[in-house]
Amino acid sequence: MKSLRELYRIGRGPSSSHTIAPGRIAAYALAKYGHVPYRVRLFGSLALTGRGHGTDRVIREVLGDRAEIIFDTGRRDLPHPNYMEIYEVTENGEKLLFTAVSPGGGAILIDGRDPDISGEVYPEQNFSEVCKSLIDLGITLPEYVRLREPGICSYLLDIWNAMRESVERGLSRDGVLPGGLSLERKAHSLISENSKYEPSLMHESRRLSAYALAVAEENADNGIVVTAPTCGSAGILPAVLYYMYRDYGVREGEILDALAVAGVIGNTVKQNASISGAECGCQAEVGVACSMAAAALAQIYGLGTDVIECAAEIALEHNLGLTCDPVCGLVQIPCIERNAMASIKAMSAVMLARSLAKKQKVSFDSIVEVMYRTGLDMNSDYRETSAGGLAKFYTAK
Repeated sequence: MKSLRELYRIGRGPSSSHTIAPGRIAAYALAKYGHVPYRVRLFGSLALTGRGHGTDRVIREVLGDRAEIIFDTGRRDLPHPNYMEIYEVTENGEKLLFTAVSPGGGAILIDGRDPDISGEVYPEQNFSEVCKSLIDLGITLPEYVRLREPGICSYLLDIWNAMRESVERGLSRDGVLPGGLSLERKAHSLISENSKYEPSLMHESRRLSAYALAVAEENADNGIVVTAPTCGSAGILPAVLYYMYRDYGVREGEILDALAVAGVIGNTVKQNASISGAECGCQAEVGVACSMAAAALAQIYGLGTDVIECAAEIALEHNLGLTCDPVCGLVQIPCIERNAMASIKAMSAVMLARSLAKKQKVSFDSIVEVMYRTGLDMNSDYRETSAGGLAKFYTAK
């Protein structure tokens, strides 16, 4: 498995696969071929939802306004749902420079290869192997991450600061989000609401939801967020961590340990399945983020590795089959509210895991495999194409 630096990325929303990765691909082209006339062909989900996600905008920001962007929605025989081809326009037509894939979370593949040179940092390939190493070495999950990545703490601090700032920015802002849906920001008003007769559980859920909405709204407004594991699910892990930090006084060092543990969970899914909504639906984004947040919270509570695994498994299991059907190709409906709901679900998963861990029947590795198979079996209309579900049947009020 690769470094957590390649799981947690700081960048602009609204989509890690549709904006961050295409921006990196365009930068690769510019660095290798210079300021030539470019033609970029987008296929699959990049073509179907690229306009709503701002893929063309990001590519032109890097390659210049003269870059020609073609949204090819007809081709079906694709090596990946997020596939693109980059050409140089010549006097005789066009010359293919390279092909590229955006596999999720801001990662990129150029001509089938990963241009990142960090290589494999973690020799373990799944969570079962990680647990075996913990036993053999006599260490905890945070210690395991620090052992494999000695310099990771300073990077995780940068990640935490970016997450915290995205929550606080989102809470301070109101107004209408761009894109044409006329969707108003809700985090600011939600955090300010109070009811005399509100049960304590509802009060706590409202605060947690406000934190998640704050980040998700920042993401929808092209703000700076952290892929955790994607931009579309960027509000879930920060919401849970900020809630524990702001409302319960959890120390920064404990937050960094929680980020490390959540990173192992996200890395395991990325290695063995997918974190791409275009490949496996929203279960691969919001579902995995919920699982990461549950694992992080279990770590903050000082629970053992078995409970951490159980919490992560419960959180992912109960997001199985979640479709990716963004209305108008925007990361707004239903994406923003899903961040809030998943943050609450992560808390519930930990509550259940504390009682059920010793009776757990399903391993985390097993549920990862189930999620992946479910995603591959899912109708393409429900995998970030905006061709089915809410995207098809939504009507503005």
